[in-house]
Amino acid sequence: MFEFDNFHISMAGLGLAVLVAYWLPRFVSGREPAASALLILLGFTTFLFFPEISVSLDPVEHPKYWEMAAEFCVIIGLFGTGLRIDRLVKREQWMPTARLLGIAMPLCIGALALFGWAVAGLTLAGALLLGAILAPTDPVLAGDVQVGPPSEGGEHPVRYTLTTEAGLNDGLAFPFVHLGILVATAGGLSLELAGEWLARDVIYRIIIGVISGTATGWLLGKLLFEWPRGNALAKTESGVIAFAGVLLAYGGTELIEGYGFIAAFVAGLTLRRSESGHEYHKRLHDFSESLEHALTAMLLVALGAALPVLWPHFTLAALAVAAALILVIRPASAWLSLAGTRFKGRQRAVVAFYGVRGIGSIYYLAYAGRHVDLANEYELWAIVACTIIVSTVVHGLTAGLAVEKVTDGADEDDLQTGLGRVEKAEMGG
Repeated sequence: MFEFDNFHISMAGLGLAVLVAYWLPRFVSGREPAASALLILLGFTTFLFFPEISVSLDPVEHPKYWEMAAEFCVIIGLFGTGLRIDRLVKREQWMPTARLLGIAMPLCIGALALFGWAVAGLTLAGALLLGAILAPTDPVLAGDVQVGPPSEGGEHPVRYTLTTEAGLNDGLAFPFVHLGILVATAGGLSLELAGEWLARDVIYRIIIGVISGTATGWLLGKLLFEWPRGNALAKTESGVIAFAGVLLAYGGTELIEGYGFIAAFVAGLTLRRSESGHEYHKRLHDFSESLEHALTAMLLVALGAALPVLWPHFTLAALAVAAALILVIRPASAWLSLAGTRFKGRQRAVVAFYGVRGIGSIYYLAYAGRHVDLANEYELWAIVACTIIVSTVVHGLTAGLAVEKVTDGADEDDLQTGLGRVEKAEMGG
């Protein structure tokens, strides 16, 4: 009489897991719930008794599904992150971000590669990929540490730095992913290959990503607010334009071999400069944020559902890599990179510690797994899954309170950097 179709079971289980994950925290906190860890846990427990569903979600056997789902999630998050940033301010404000990208991220990649090779027994290519996959922070799961929505303030230097870092380092980690794939494919790295990688995967693709994102953001600004002047698209008040803008920026850039992740963030950042005081920016941001949350919830539940497949590969080494990255490697690398900046004491510690890991790592590993045969692929997925779980627990439960503590009473800092609420009220004038 009853047909228990796996697709319908998946839909019901997904809906139940998301509802419970957002509902349960309300019993213990009045804050917006940090549901990420619960989404993974409930995905695991809900589908534990349906092994055929877990098998169908095997990321090693079906990397394309994971790649596409994570890809959508990340580009929407990056575009929304760009829209969040009200002001492009003086060089001093961007210096901590530049240091985190130029110093901390390469240090993380190198340290993780060495740790993965020495402790987890990974190959050289696998260890390099592990470093590139896990080094970037995540724009999707880091909402508690980012600046506020458009025109609503909250751009304290701590939040500003963490937001801009998350917006850019997903794209800037891609060259190292390509390097790992090159090493895995060629069995080593020659001077010729290194030169080709530097010219194509570092210089060309980054520059194209920036140019394409800037051009797309400028075009979107014109279409939304100026062309035609009397009946521009902003009058429709439809937030779906944000999704269209993401697809155009990302897809167009990838077609000409640029980094679409960089283009998605830069497009949002550039669009925010058009009619900066217009309330339509808030609608675009809210739509993209809602879409991002929905996709993220589904992806985290799916990760939990896939854990039974990955569980045999969870080892003490995987836990050691996750703990080392979150508790030692990222904090130490970022702390060192921030020497000489305006951040001192607790602010420097918070910026260094809250490098949230998540959806971007899923995308990178699925992308690598689809393009090359990896010797330690299940082990890599186990390490990434373990790292995301540890990050959602450690960062998810503490980030909101920790960042609030160091940004309370921040009016003086905000005024000094041109980011105070008074200025935001004057943006349209």
